[in-house]
Amino acid sequence: MKAKEARELSSAEVVTKLRETRDQLLQLRLRKHTGQIEKTHELRVLRKDIARLETVLRQKNSAAPTAA
Repeated sequence: MKAKEARELSSAEVVTKLRETRDQLLQLRLRKHTGQIEKTHELRVLRKDIARLETVLRQKNSAAPTAA
């Protein structure tokens, strides 16, 4: 997910997407430890997606009080 796509989502959607991405990361980590994963680069991609989503969520939360 690109940062631009994440900024277009509402705060609730970002939280939902963040939860889903963290679940995906957990599943991939478990599959990595059992040796069932072939595309190990997906772990890095998901970690970066989580960081992007957290950044966008923080920006939205900090911008909301100043706008109100």
